[in-house]
Amino acid sequence: MSYWGFPKYVTIAEKKAKAAKKFEQLRKKMPGIAPVVIEGNTLARTWWGKSWNRNLERYADYSNRIGRGKSYVRHGAVLDLRIEGGQVTALVQGTRVKPYEVVVRIAPVKKGNWDHIRKQCQGELRSLPDLLAGKFPKALGEIFLAEGKGLFPTPKEISFDCSCPDWASMCKHVAATLYGVGVRLDEDPLLFFTLRQADTEGLVAHAVKEKTGDLLARADKKSSRVIGDADLAGLFGIDMDVKPNFAGAAKTQAPRQPPCGKKAAAAPEAGQITEATKDRTATGVIEEIVRQNPKGATVAILEEATGFKRTKIYAITSRLRQQGRIIYVAQGVYGPP
Repeated sequence: MSYWGFPKYVTIAEKKAKAAKKFEQLRKKMPGIAPVVIEGNTLARTWWGKSWNRNLERYADYSNRIGRGKSYVRHGAVLDLRIEGGQVTALVQGTRVKPYEVVVRIAPVKKGNWDHIRKQCQGELRSLPDLLAGKFPKALGEIFLAEGKGLFPTPKEISFDCSCPDWASMCKHVAATLYGVGVRLDEDPLLFFTLRQADTEGLVAHAVKEKTGDLLARADKKSSRVIGDADLAGLFGIDMDVKPNFAGAAKTQAPRQPPCGKKAAAAPEAGQITEATKDRTATGVIEEIVRQNPKGATVAILEEATGFKRTKIYAITSRLRQQGRIIYVAQGVYGPP
C-alpha cells in the first residue's frame, strides 16, 4: 500500500516479471502447465477466437466488466488454462503470491439449437478443415453467432467461480480466463466444440451426406461414379476410419534393422509405425501411437509419425478423448488413459 492508503502502482513490466517468475516455479511442480501466451497486442486472430470474444462483449452485463481481464491476459497472468467438456479451469496470477483458481462452466448447446444449426449447414459445409478455419458462407457464420440460438453461449449459460476475495460477480481473473479461451480457440478451434459438448464430425458428416447424395443423384451412371469412403475423407476432410497412407511419412518412421547377431527389440519405439499399425484405421493408428508414449504424445509427434494434417489429428484425438480411449495431458499433448 502507498502512504495515502491506496494500492501501490505496479508497472506492466513488474507484472510480467512477477507472472513469469511464478510460472517458472509452477512448471517444476506441474510439467504439463499450459500458459496463455499472446503474440503482440491482438487478443484473437482466427474466426473462432474473434467470434468468442465478440460474443462475450456484445452482452451488456458482460461488456462493462470483461474488459478488466485484457491487461491480465496481455502481461501473461493466465499461467495455466485447460478446456474440457463444459468446463474451463485456470490459474491466474493476481496481487497475491499464490495464483487464483478459476472455474468457468459452460452449458452444452441446446438440442433445439443444434438440430437447427445442423439443418442450416446442409450443403454449406465443404470440410472439417474449412469449418475450423472459419471458411464458410457468411450466412452460416451469422447462424453460428445468432444471439441465444447459435453455437456461442449466452451469459445465462455461463457460470464461474474464483478463489479471490473480489466481491464483483465477474472479477478480473474470470475475465482474463474468458479472454484466454479465445486464445486457445486460435490454437485449436476444435476445443470450442469440446467446450460446448457438440459433435463436430456429426455436423460436417451430416452436411457432407447431403452433398454426396446430390452428386450421386446428378450422375448418369451411379455405378461408375460412386464415391468411396477414402475419396470422401480426402474431399471433405473428415475421418471416415479408412486405412491411412503412410507413403509420405518421415524416413525416421521406418523400422530399424537390428545389428548383426542381435535380436530385434520386442516393442517398437515411441511413435514408430509398425506393420500391424499400417493395417489399422486412422483412428486406431493415432490411438496406438499415443499408447506408445506413456508420458504423452504431442501433435507434432503424431503429425510426423502419420503424415496426417493437424486438422485431421485434432478431429481424431477429440473423438478418442470423448470415448475415453486417450486423455488430455496438456495443451496439444495426449496420453493413454
